Amino acid sequence: MIQIGDILIDTSDPVTLATLIGALLLFAVLILLIRAARAAGTSARMAEALAREMGGVNARVQGLSDGQQQLFGGLSSVSEAQALQQQKTLELLEKRLADVTEAMGQSLSSSSRNTAQSLGELQQRLQAIDKAQENITKLSGDVLSLQDILSNKQTRGAFGEIQLHDIVQKALPRDSYTLQATLSNGKRADCLIHLPNPPGPIAIDSKFPLEAYEALRRAETEAELRDAARFLKTSVKKHIADIADKYILEGETADGALMFLPSEAVYAELHANFPDLVRIGFAARVWIVSPTTCMATLNTMRAILKDARMREQAGAIRRELALLHGDVERLGTRVENLDRHFGQAAKDISEIKISADKAGRRARRLDNFDFEELAPETDPGSETVVRLGPEAQGQS
Repeated sequence: MIQIGDILIDTSDPVTLATLIGALLLFAVLILLIRAARAAGTSARMAEALAREMGGVNARVQGLSDGQQQLFGGLSSVSEAQALQQQKTLELLEKRLADVTEAMGQSLSSSSRNTAQSLGELQQRLQAIDKAQENITKLSGDVLSLQDILSNKQTRGAFGEIQLHDIVQKALPRDSYTLQATLSNGKRADCLIHLPNPPGPIAIDSKFPLEAYEALRRAETEAELRDAARFLKTSVKKHIADIADKYILEGETADGALMFLPSEAVYAELHANFPDLVRIGFAARVWIVSPTTCMATLNTMRAILKDARMREQAGAIRRELALLHGDVERLGTRVENLDRHFGQAAKDISEIKISADKAGRRARRLDNFDFEELAPETDPGSETVVRLGPEAQGQS
């Protein structure tokens, strides 16, 4: 930039630069003219030289003007090319922007669908978790209810009786046992299995020494452990004695009874740490069973009942076998008769076929006017053969 007074001249502009150069040249020409005027008295040779110099300057000025025009044309071409390039660039940018917008729209749509699907799955999982939480809450309530049931002796006894009832109902036929059966001594057994003699009906009574077992589980010191073990032994011994006194009656029940423990844990504790209690039960002919061993014992009783009923029904089975044997013999006789009838029918059909064949041959001879004497055909069931001689043929 060049500042002349208050005027700023941009030297970066080619047109302005060319104009400035032309002005400078004109200014130089004017200076030369002034100097020529001052040197008017110089020789003609100097005037001619000055004239030639002026002509050269004019030619240079003209060339500069032509160059300026060419430069202006080039600048116009450059401007047009730049404008065209800018337009193409803008079009390309718009296209790319549209593609990017479309891709972003698709990506956002896909992300929205995936997000919606994920939210749906999350909602389902939350619902499942809520349902599981409800089940857990219900189960907690059931556990508390079970604890309340087991904390009371009467309800605990009812719990054992119901469990015993379910096991017996699944293992034995309905007519092979009686629930809450009353014996001749007025005592009522939880279940009486009607086994044949021997051994005879056997009683099952449910006992649940839960308090003694829980005391044993809660024991932390040696003293507490001894007291809890003593309490458990006392409770189980009393249960064994009660069952032996109440439910083993000579001539009425079997020579033994079952004590049902509705807890596998209590049963395992007795057999693992209190084998003397099990031996006491054996001595008193009271066998301690848990839900699992009770099912196995009842299945054995079921086999005994099945054998006894088979023996009871042996006479009826023999009668049915005799009747079945008679039916089989009658069936054999009828089959023989039917076979004989089939044989006779087959023979009759064979003879009918023979007669039909002969009748067919005679019909064909008559149709062909073949009246020559034929050999006699022997057929017990056929009619008399009629022979036609030459005279008969002539008459016919």
